Amino acid sequence: MKKGYLIGFAIAFLLGFTALGQGKKYIQLHDEFYDEKPLHFGFMFGLTSSNYYANGFPSVLVNDVTGEPLSLSSPRSFGFQIGGIVNYALSKHVEVKSGLNIALYDRQIQFANEELISRESTWLEIPMLLKFRSVRRQNHRMYLISGLKLGLEANVKKKNTAVTANTSELSLEYGIGFERFYRFFKFSPEIRISHGLNNLFVPPGSTNSYSKLSQLNSHTISLIFNFE
Repeated sequence: MKKGYLIGFAIAFLLGFTALGQGKKYIQLHDEFYDEKPLHFGFMFGLTSSNYYANGFPSVLVNDVTGEPLSLSSPRSFGFQIGGIVNYALSKHVEVKSGLNIALYDRQIQFANEELISRESTWLEIPMLLKFRSVRRQNHRMYLISGLKLGLEANVKKKNTAVTANTSELSLEYGIGFERFYRFFKFSPEIRISHGLNNLFVPPGSTNSYSKLSQLNSHTISLIFNFE
């Protein structure tokens, strides 16, 4: 009798284990030894929304040529980035990210009298960022990113020269991203925010028509797609 109970219990256990195993879907790990290689290369492209902060604010009051107060703002305009990336792992959860990007921005200044100043330019950008990665869960994981970016203006098309700007910039960058591993590559969409640290404003000659304007800093939000 006891033998019959044991056989019945064993059969029930095996049936239950089989049913449990069938309830879990097998997920294949892609590039499971990725973290054992410290150096990785890839490319990126991104969409950007960029504008100026004047005197530290999105809109300010300045004086025009006659001395009258005039409202100044900087509407957001769209651009794009493309470039190569280099990642080097310092540890399991920390990575250095760099590369060389080409970006096209069209930053604008709008006055209340409807005068529009537009600076359409191409930038060479070199980011130096730290990437903090979470534990990998099957084929995905999250990460945070922060650091600095050096930008050099290579080509510019100005529609109005009343306000000029410097051609080099150092920016603070930070953001969040998501890594997804596929069979032959890793795809990482990322949202990144960039704040220009140095003043881009250059007064036009010895006289400044807009006497209360003393500082211009760039501000950019990017949606970036990384492929490795």
